Amino acid sequence: MLRWGILGTSFISDVVAKAIVASHGSHIQAVFGRDAGRLSAFADRYGIASRYTSLEALLADGAVDVVYVGLPSHKHAEAVTLAVRAGKKAILSEKSLATTAADARAMTDAVRAAGDVFFLEGLMYLTHPVMETLGAVLADGRLGRLRGVSAYYAADIAAKANPRGRGTIYNLGCYPVSLLHFVLEAACGGGDAAAAWNGRRTVLGHGTLATSDDGSVTFARDAALTVRFEDAGVLATIQSSDSFGNDFAFTIQGDRASLTFVTNPWLPPAGDSVFRIKTYKGGAVETVTVPSKMDAFGHQVKKVEDYVASGVREPARPSPTWANSVEIMDLLTEWEADIFARHGQKVQVE
Repeated sequence: MLRWGILGTSFISDVVAKAIVASHGSHIQAVFGRDAGRLSAFADRYGIASRYTSLEALLADGAVDVVYVGLPSHKHAEAVTLAVRAGKKAILSEKSLATTAADARAMTDAVRAAGDVFFLEGLMYLTHPVMETLGAVLADGRLGRLRGVSAYYAADIAAKANPRGRGTIYNLGCYPVSLLHFVLEAACGGGDAAAAWNGRRTVLGHGTLATSDDGSVTFARDAALTVRFEDAGVLATIQSSDSFGNDFAFTIQGDRASLTFVTNPWLPPAGDSVFRIKTYKGGAVETVTVPSKMDAFGHQVKKVEDYVASGVREPARPSPTWANSVEIMDLLTEWEADIFARHGQKVQVE
């Protein structure tokens, strides 16, 4: 039985807690929160005996095997670094990895240097079996040479997010950007994919800026990205907003066929996940259905259980490797910086 310690009592911690409780291989041992009332309510809801108002105290608890970091994104680097120093605890840290590229590298450098710590960024949808199926389709070349990706993700969740988490790019944009990364890797394969992502690229960002109620933080509320990977000849467009709506779209264009998700790729359900492949010549349409008894959060908990049981430290694809997580953060921060530059501003972070 894997014993979890949860850092934070937010909406996303509640979602992950439900998945942990639903698993036969996991148990919530402890929870940390700064607000005593919310902490008590959260712990009572899940029957959690160990309740901490000190982050360090939870990390020192020898009865905790794995730490889930459900804090706002700008707090991830500090929490992960402290968890690594505490030693002998696996770590699942919520997306996005951080809010700066420097913090992302500091986190993964600390994990790598520790030598005995499992670490996974919580892009939970990548643990769902539909992503393995998607990867196989792309690797088989059924779409032909990859030419383009278009994505849209919007949900009215800004009120649930800490503004210091820096808005839609890190709340929602990280989902299509991380899926773009996986698609490029699966379609190009191995080292060619890494070279395509990290090679020459042109980034154009547009967006609407917002300011927190106390005036201390400015961030992107609605954002659009166009990026061309010059060496791969791939053009991608992404739009995200956390200020309205509840909708998604994701299409991959090859030079032989296109692939479009019918169900939400970033919230794969318990049940059927579906995408369609349309061949250009003749217009034939194939529907691919991937059934699952668990949703993406359930698969994420199971993946952590399996990795910890096997002694593996770094996840394998489709989950993001440590290098993948940093590469995703690089593009997120470039996107944000270009939006601010178009408004005549520089990104200011804590």
